[in-house]
Formats: sequence, structure tokens, C-alpha cells
Amino acid sequence: MYYNNKIKTLSEIFGTSDIQLQGSSINVAGRVYPIVDDVIILLESHQIPSRISEKIQCLTRDEEIAPSIANDIQYTFGEEWKTYNKILPQHHDEFKLYFDLIDLPALELKRIGDLGCGIGRWSYFLKDIAKEIVLIDFSESIFEARKNLSESDNMIFIMADVLDLPFQDDTFDFMFCLGVLHHIPSPALQSVRKLSRLAPEFLVYLYYALDNRGALYKIIFFFINLIRKLICNITSPTARSILTEVLMWSLYIPTIFIGKILFMLGVSASKVPFNSVYGHMNLGRIRQDVYDRFFTRIEQRVSKKEIHKLSDTFSEIIVSDDLPYWHFLCHK
Repeated sequence: MYYNNKIKTLSEIFGTSDIQLQGSSINVAGRVYPIVDDVIILLESHQIPSRISEKIQCLTRDEEIAPSIANDIQYTFGEEWKTYNKILPQHHDEFKLYFDLIDLPALELKRIGDLGCGIGRWSYFLKDIAKEIVLIDFSESIFEARKNLSESDNMIFIMADVLDLPFQDDTFDFMFCLGVLHHIPSPALQSVRKLSRLAPEFLVYLYYALDNRGALYKIIFFFINLIRKLICNITSPTARSILTEVLMWSLYIPTIFIGKILFMLGVSASKVPFNSVYGHMNLGRIRQDVYDRFFTRIEQRVSKKEIHKLSDTFSEIIVSDDLPYWHFLCHK
């Protein structure tokens, strides 16, 4: 079994030496969690997607407790990452943007937590640096992460609610949560505070409140957000696919084209909507972001000023002035 040589790590994560592997499950101090395709399932039975439930025998329905991550969000990101499930060379460029605040060599021999890991695209670029990486996701994308990191033996894969982890304090030496907390029902910054117990160093990315943008940008965003609210509850895969194409070609591509023309004319295109973020992306990557942007019901945004209020929990907060806005590093 994949976890036979990882009992010590699991004991440290869960804070108990009472851990036993039992066929397709793991017993942690009397609590039995199923293991499916090397993914440890920490969700309550009613939170587990039906396709995964079918793989688990003899599930006992637990008392229903409202998850801190909405079921429709679980569905949306599960579907997104099953469609866009490959790690691309372009992801490495994005990795460097998100991790510009991190001294990567210093992560050597460290245990890292990847909260809301998706397909594991960020952990993929840390796999040869870190001692161990614990990847956690609420959706079925965790199984795509397992496939993408199948050649690495220093990974632990967990399907769980990131805000309800039965882990020890300071389980990780470093953890990151990029583009996740602004999509869940709990207030995003409060979630950052809640997660602070798990690691002394925490890298976060949350959607910005356009606090560094002008009036025109904010007006354009207002109408885009209106479209999102109108279509975000559509669940038909066909309808979502069609709308993704329509939005990409009618909104994103024209503004990217304008940005490229301005650049060729020697004019700064940094303030042209979409251009600064998407101008360097290929169509497949833009398509994925359009899907991500418009089919998520919950979208929270925070300002840099609000982020600095996290000083009530952390001793130091460093907010990057570079894209993507806002990503920031918290030290306890």
C-alpha cells in the first residue's frame, strides 16, 4: 500500500501514534477513514461526491453537519479540474509569480501543506525541493493531483474540508492556499486567521478588491460580475462549455488583442482589462480561467488595507505589489 512507509508522517500530522492501515482504510485513534486510489477521505459520508461514495463499501451516514465549503463549489471545481487536468509548462511561469515572496531553497527538507490543491499544479514544482507535501482538496480534483504526482513518493493526498482538518498545530513548516478561500462561504480573511495554527509561514492568494485600479476598470468589472451572477448556477456541462467559448471570444480575446496592438505602438497596455494577466496565456489556459471566473457562485474580494488587518493574528504580513493581486505571505 502507498502509505506503508508513511506511518510516521501520518502520526505527526494527526498527533497520535495510534494509526493502523486496514486494507482500503486507515484507523486513526479509533476513527476509520476510507482510502480510495491513495487518497485518504476525511469528509463526512454525506459530503463525499457520489462517484467516490460508490467506491467505498459500507458507508455509515453520519449526522449531517453543514460543510464550510458549499456543495456547488465542490461540484464546480471537481468538474473544472477533470476537464483541465494537465500540468502545463505555462503553469511554471505562474508558479514563479505566486511564489515570488518565497525563498524556495529554504523549503528543502520541509513539510509543506497545499490547501485546495486542485490538480497539484503548484506542488508539482515543489516536489523535488520539499521533504514532504500534504495535498488537500474538497473536490474530486484531488484524484487528478494523485495522477499528476504519481512518480513522487513524498506526497500525502487527502480529501477534506480545509477549514475542518483534524491536524496538529504547526503540522506544516510552510503552507499555501492560492485562489481557494475567496470561493467558500466563510469570510476569507477570517479563514486565513483560522488556518494560522497549522504553520508558521502561510502564503495566500485572494481576489483583490480592485483597490489599485481606476474607475473605468471598476465599471467594466461591475458588468462582468453581473454576468457571473446571472450564469454561475448553470450546471449543464454543455451549456458551461458553450458559454465559456462565448465569453472568451467576446470579452477576453478582443481586449488582449487591443493590448497587443498598443504594445506594438509603444503604448503601455498594462491597464487594459485582461491584458496584463492573460496576454501571455494560450487559449487553453484562458479558457480554464474563464470557466473558473464565471461558474463560481461565491466570490469574495479583499483590499490590501484589509489584508494588513491580519496583523491581529500574524507578526508580519508581506503583500506583493506584483500580479496576481493580492498574494501575500504571513508569518506568525
